[in-house]
Amino acid sequence: MKTANFPEFVWVWNQRQGLGTPHHQLRMARWLAARWHGRERELLLMAFRASGKSTIVGLFCAWVLACDPDLRIMVLAADLALAKKMVRNVKRIIERHPLTPGLKPKRRDQWAADQFTVNRPGELRDPSMVAKGIGANITGSRAEIVICDDVEVPNTCDSAPKRADLRERLGEIDYVMVPGGTQLYVGTPHSFYTIYADRPRLESGETRPFLDGFSRLELPLIDGKGRSAWPERFPLERIGAIRKRSGPNKFDSQMMLRPVNIADGRLDPDRLRFYETELAYAEGNGVPLLSLGERRMVSVSCWWDPAYGAPGKGDSSVVAALFTDAEGFYWLHRIRYLEHDPARTDTDEATQLCRQVAQFAAELHLPAVQLETNGLGRFLPGLLRRELAAAAVSCAVIEITSKRAKDQRIVDAFDAVLAAGALHAHRSVWTTPFIAEMREWRPGNKCRDDGLDAVAGCLLSQPVRLSRPLARQTREADWRPGTGGVVAPAEFDL
Repeated sequence: MKTANFPEFVWVWNQRQGLGTPHHQLRMARWLAARWHGRERELLLMAFRASGKSTIVGLFCAWVLACDPDLRIMVLAADLALAKKMVRNVKRIIERHPLTPGLKPKRRDQWAADQFTVNRPGELRDPSMVAKGIGANITGSRAEIVICDDVEVPNTCDSAPKRADLRERLGEIDYVMVPGGTQLYVGTPHSFYTIYADRPRLESGETRPFLDGFSRLELPLIDGKGRSAWPERFPLERIGAIRKRSGPNKFDSQMMLRPVNIADGRLDPDRLRFYETELAYAEGNGVPLLSLGERRMVSVSCWWDPAYGAPGKGDSSVVAALFTDAEGFYWLHRIRYLEHDPARTDTDEATQLCRQVAQFAAELHLPAVQLETNGLGRFLPGLLRRELAAAAVSCAVIEITSKRAKDQRIVDAFDAVLAAGALHAHRSVWTTPFIAEMREWRPGNKCRDDGLDAVAGCLLSQPVRLSRPLARQTREADWRPGTGGVVAPAEFDL
């Protein structure tokens, strides 16, 4: 069956409804038509909320069925009700569009609320269009086109386990599509760790974006010149009111398509200063030096917030090391999430963790480790000292008891240094859960904060300037200024 090109198909429908065709909707239609004719089969359409993108996609479904009634389309959405809304919209278009005559079947059982089958020459098991929630079982289904319409919403992406589950379920699409089939994602980002991101999130373990290689069309509400994409409905005055009412994060996410958390975050990792330089230890004229590039480090604080650190269970056991230079800038050089190996029966959990901390101290030339002794930590100081001695690491163990509420400690530690741009973070820090903790942390909410607590301990503690014991001559000299001995002349005898 021959029909008009898709932009014309859209224009005819809008004329039939007594509506105009806004420029941004025409742009969507032209983009979809070009991708379809060019046989590009992995597509992502992002447009601001209330832009009419679902309406355009519904028209696109009706158009491809008019062109080829044997096509099968599956709509996946965050829940079944949303997917059925798309199916009802396409049914309505097929019933009323002048360019889809004869597609509506005569049998009522083929025209249901959640699926329908148009009049088609082929005898196929699957319907022409079917609605499914993202949690539904789609095993055994087949489709030439799978449309993921708003599969990412707060309920499917507001925690790391939900995001992992969403990605796993979307991975099932490959088993539904026939060879050469089309995937079309439609939506707006609801998290910094959105499936729509154009860059990998290293801290969440990604090496490439989830939709890597997809053709993308992004239509934010305001273009690069400050103009509204739909001035008739969204003049600049109304845009300002929407921004004020919804808050900057939600506006940026839903109207400007920037991957941020919709909830206002207290800690912004984008204020961290990224660096890749490694520590360099040297001695000059008998004086030990520890530096990052051309900056000499003058002090360090190390904090261990212990937990048993069982893989994937409970609180994390985190140790962090924060250096300070002569200008007062902070350098978060390493943060390590420790885990014990339950399969090792020759060494208990606490000893495994203490050995990892001893190795951490040796690698970074640490003069002391501050150990939080609340809870589990009260049993560890002696064990840690034993492991440090066994590894010939000259490092003191300082026992600390935290008395303030954790949320208040985190706020007090991070607010000022982030605002001043004084906190640097090594590249390795960006590959740990610490960055995700920053983005998702909310005072009073139950969320992961073990890494935040360890770094807060480093920031709040005074830089450690303890002299190293000289029991072993093989141990390296203390690199911190002012920690060596001084011989002063005297004119009297003791």
